[in-house]
Amino acid sequence: MALSTIESSPTPAQRERIATLLGREPRGLRAIAVADTDGEPIVIRVASIVEQKPFPTLYWLIGRNLSLHIDRLEAAGWIARLQAQVNQSEALQNAMRADHERHRIVRNGFLTLEEAQFLEQRGMLAALDERGIGGITECDRIRCLHTWYAAHLVSPNAIGSLVDDLLADGEYLGLV
Repeated sequence: MALSTIESSPTPAQRERIATLLGREPRGLRAIAVADTDGEPIVIRVASIVEQKPFPTLYWLIGRNLSLHIDRLEAAGWIARLQAQVNQSEALQNAMRADHERHRIVRNGFLTLEEAQFLEQRGMLAALDERGIGGITECDRIRCLHTWYAAHLVSPNAIGSLVDDLLADGEYLGLV
């Protein structure tokens, strides 16, 4: 499946499709970040403030097939297996820290001046500044493969690359 990073405002039809994929109306939807060649939304970008609260998860994986595959990886224990690899590799730990920092910079770039002021005035800016991909505070921890992979499809990261390898193998997904 060919994907492209598009960063475009969703059309009414795409909004409806996103709601179907999520099973509810999307909250804080700002853009479709990645779509397939048919325009099917795969990753959405969400506002950093949702319902007057900081929302540190910038990208959401909503593509049905990819989400299912990653569900299967998580159910097969791959978060723990990949975490064990991270725990034994200073290079992976350093790469993850760099991934989180790049992600924070990108997320802050999407904040409007008004949003930044809102968060600062309420003492909530740290909720974004201290969190990276998927709202993670511990830079060397994997909490969710979905959030890492959503961010990876927009801008490659270390954990997403490991997931790419697992998806390419297919053995862990019951696809071979």
